[in-house]
Amino acid sequence: MVFKRLLGALGVGGPSVDTVPDDGPVRPGGPLSGQVHLEGGSADHEIEQISLELVAQVEAEHEDGEREGTVAFGRFAVGGGFRLAEGERRSVPFTVTLPWETPVTELHGQQLGVVLGVRTELAVAGAKDKGDLDPLSVAPLPAQEAVLEAFGRLGFGFLSADLELGHIRGTGQTLPFYQEIELSPSPQYAHAVNEVEVTFLATPGGMEVVLEADKRGGLFHGGYDAVNRFTVSHDGVQHLDWEAEVDSWMRQMTESRGAYAAGHGGPYPAPHDGGHPYEAAHGGGHHRSGPGTGAVVAGAAAGLAVGAVGGFVAAEVIDEVFDDDDEDDD
Repeated sequence: MVFKRLLGALGVGGPSVDTVPDDGPVRPGGPLSGQVHLEGGSADHEIEQISLELVAQVEAEHEDGEREGTVAFGRFAVGGGFRLAEGERRSVPFTVTLPWETPVTELHGQQLGVVLGVRTELAVAGAKDKGDLDPLSVAPLPAQEAVLEAFGRLGFGFLSADLELGHIRGTGQTLPFYQEIELSPSPQYAHAVNEVEVTFLATPGGMEVVLEADKRGGLFHGGYDAVNRFTVSHDGVQHLDWEAEVDSWMRQMTESRGAYAAGHGGPYPAPHDGGHPYEAAHGGGHHRSGPGTGAVVAGAAAGLAVGAVGGFVAAEVIDEVFDDDDEDDD
């Protein structure tokens, strides 16, 4: 028995853990529920604490190019303080609340190529052992879905989505990274921009929508990045003409240099102050009709050409490579 306890302390014959979230995608700012299934090893163990860690695969720019790694963006203690007997099976239910800025991984069931996961950590007799990464699916908030669908109906196409390590200055961003959803321009705006990047920064009261347009150069000037951000509410989403609203955002971005001409990493402008987006009524008769972004994403998943990119590249979570990775646990 002494030898078995020693093996358990060394991680040999120790308890195993498997975290199973409830079925269906979750949403930013909403609950994540499930069960942590434990199975005792070859000896009894004192389970001091069970922790869940939210992990994201992100990209960062380095001198030798972009590198990928995993970054933790949430940590929750969900149980502990009990003895797990040899071979015993036990399930610990949990419910935690996701950060409002949690990235979106899917739209209408189609994966966007963003990788999130839940990692379970057991604290056993003073030692910590991290389990495997269990995938996490996150669907958009109603306002996020409405904005993306409006872009799709206006004729924009889905190119890619990724997570960038860093902070967007001038915003209320709280996580150490942000999500960029890249869209190809609609025919109406193809003469003015090469692509549009959309970033959502949600809070309990609403959401900042950061738009960055890669504007084409002209006869007497080169291209530049035009950046602006707009604030929307979670309330009344179904009552707004989102197609007209998003089109008005794009007109502001493309018709003048009023939007901030930004280099990467530069400060972003103050929120659009032309009134709350729900206050104005917009006519939609002149807007181009087209498939929603959901249909565009579905086409890409089926291998069809969408803008410059067709299909998706499966992403695999790799080991931590950033200085502020998730190994710096308390």
